[in-house]
Amino acid sequence: MSLDGDTILNRCSWVKDTPLEIAYHDQEWGVPVTDDLKLFEFLILESAQAGLSWSTVLRKRENYRQAFAGFDPQQVARFDEQKQQQLLQNPGIIRNKRKVAAAITNAQLFLETQAKHGSFAAYIWQFVDGKPIQNHWATIEQIPVTTSESDAMSKDLKKKGFKFVGSTICYAFMQATGMVNDHTTDCFRYEVISKFDHNFH
Repeated sequence: MSLDGDTILNRCSWVKDTPLEIAYHDQEWGVPVTDDLKLFEFLILESAQAGLSWSTVLRKRENYRQAFAGFDPQQVARFDEQKQQQLLQNPGIIRNKRKVAAAITNAQLFLETQAKHGSFAAYIWQFVDGKPIQNHWATIEQIPVTTSESDAMSKDLKKKGFKFVGSTICYAFMQATGMVNDHTTDCFRYEVISKFDHNFH
């Protein structure tokens, strides 16, 4: 994929050469997200990823969107036992009983957190002081899997009762939602993302 047919774009080395991953990397990964519904979507997807590759989840994203009511936390929070059983029969998603149950619990807690803080964004962005952390990694090997910020986020989410929110999952969530810029410095998106430097309080 190139901009004008001649320019070969340099991307982060984790990107596999599939249209899905390229589009995700080029358009979404690292772009700051302050929309609560989008944050909820990433919370569901990242917790579903636990122990699996992100590309697996990405391939199932649209199936998740259908199965989980367009990622509407209000609806997901009301999923009952019958709905859970239905989801566990759905081959389009990751059929893990604990992960399906966690998505429902997390939806309920998401709504509670929203109510308490005015928005989930206001709550979650406080872990980076409302501003994206601009990293300067030369290679993918330098990128950490957890940081003190993801540790703090994980600890607080767990205290609230959220499930599948270990520090590694929280850090992947932070990368996806632009709370950190972890594009490597040789990636064509690095400069674009580094301009998102304003305050999201």
